[in-house]
Amino acid sequence: MNQMWPQFPQADQPLVLSADELRARITAMFNEMWREDREDEPPVLEDETVLLETGFDSMAFAVLVARLDDELGFDPFTMVEEPVYPQTFAEFVTFYAQCAPKPE
Repeated sequence: MNQMWPQFPQADQPLVLSADELRARITAMFNEMWREDREDEPPVLEDETVLLETGFDSMAFAVLVARLDDELGFDPFTMVEEPVYPQTFAEFVTFYAQCAPKPE
């Protein structure tokens, strides 16, 4: 089940996505990483899903953030001065949406 995504950003241009598109990208990347190492289906990511109860450890989330940076063109964790520790999937997506580039 491959989805067609907009083209990758041009040299150092982050993608501009709606909140729903951003959520879909994060979910798709999570599911892709899950399937790389496991044979069972990934958990359903709902707003209240606690990140540390998904089966991913902190290293897996670090890899997820790095891959999202490659795909989206930005890493929100490097854009803020104070550390941010999302606990639920909704908090994770909201943090990305708050730091995402906005349409001009």
